[in-house]
Amino acid sequence: MILDLLRHGETEQGGGLRGSLDDALTELGWAQMRSALGDRAAWDVLVSSPLQRCARFADELGERLGLMVQREADLQELHFGEWEGRSALQIMQTQADELGRFWADPYSYTPPGGEAVSAFAERVLGAVARLHQQHAGKRVLLVTHGGVMRLLLARARGLPKEQLLQVEVGHGALMGLRLHEDGQLEEVG
Repeated sequence: MILDLLRHGETEQGGGLRGSLDDALTELGWAQMRSALGDRAAWDVLVSSPLQRCARFADELGERLGLMVQREADLQELHFGEWEGRSALQIMQTQADELGRFWADPYSYTPPGGEAVSAFAERVLGAVARLHQQHAGKRVLLVTHGGVMRLLLARARGLPKEQLLQVEVGHGALMGLRLHEDGQLEEVG
């Protein structure tokens, strides 16, 4: 299965840790996503996070391509708990040590009230395995979040867990993966 990953564009509430907050896209956010895809239409399946910053674009694209959109709740962003909606600068003012621990090794530090990255990884990888069972041999476009993409790209690149947050994924980024029968991920151009 080929799994193309499209990150949502800029949101109305701006930067910071959006997590499970359900922000809408800005006009720039819509433009970032449209620009990333151009007039590509090679997908057999369209899957989206249910959060509106992904789902509304996926619905528009599905209508244009004549594809139903499959919503997948397990492909939502990491829940950042008390840090949701806050920028790194805001968090550093009161919890600099905790933020530093999270950035240094997100698997060993969970934001207060947040989702453990290990649980997030299990949730996302389980969803990808289900997609592979349902759509083996097809080309799938997944409209999703930066954290989901970082996790999958880090796996494909064989990076240590500590380097998860060093994977760069901008708004409207489009990247491709091949999912092999044995579950291994390979980055494709």
